[in-house]
Amino acid sequence: MADVRSISPKRFLALGSEHMVAQAFWVVSFALFAAIGARLEIPHQPVPYTFQTLAVILAGGLLGSRNGFLSMMLYLILGLVGMPVFAGGGFGLVKLIGPTGGYLLSFPVAAFLVGSLVSYQPAIISSKSVLGYAWTMGAMMSGLLVVFAMGTIQLNIVYFHDWTLSIQSGFLIFSPWDVLKLVAATTICRELRRR
Repeated sequence: MADVRSISPKRFLALGSEHMVAQAFWVVSFALFAAIGARLEIPHQPVPYTFQTLAVILAGGLLGSRNGFLSMMLYLILGLVGMPVFAGGGFGLVKLIGPTGGYLLSFPVAAFLVGSLVSYQPAIISSKSVLGYAWTMGAMMSGLLVVFAMGTIQLNIVYFHDWTLSIQSGFLIFSPWDVLKLVAATTICRELRRR
């Protein structure tokens, strides 16, 4: 095992580093990325437009299933203990049981799923090919579907009590916005993983 002092900081903190300190750094960084994404919002009721889902699918795609999951769990824990990391500066248990709670609770699950699917790309698919890009995009799309499914279900249970309204306001309205985030996340993930 190489002496940590002999490794350059750039290589030491690389996304794929197996060193515990580097992994902890990226887990915390992606939790903070999700918090910043929550504050970059366009107000809309009952669910605002934010950049959180970009952080979620990138966490899974770049950190892998375990660390992606941990980063989003850390994000939720920060909000639960009173840090204003949720959309609109929100925090606390009330946010997790409210109309937007399903989206928040889905983040660790979605990051885990994306990380699992990205890492299990079949060997016959070249990571540099169009099929490799499509595989990564499919993995990230699966994560987004988990977010929207869990979010829409809770939105219906605690707010609308009407599936048509819940699907329109909790899923369909975000589709064009999240297609852009999906393409951006896939491209970022592919480029960074290639390096």
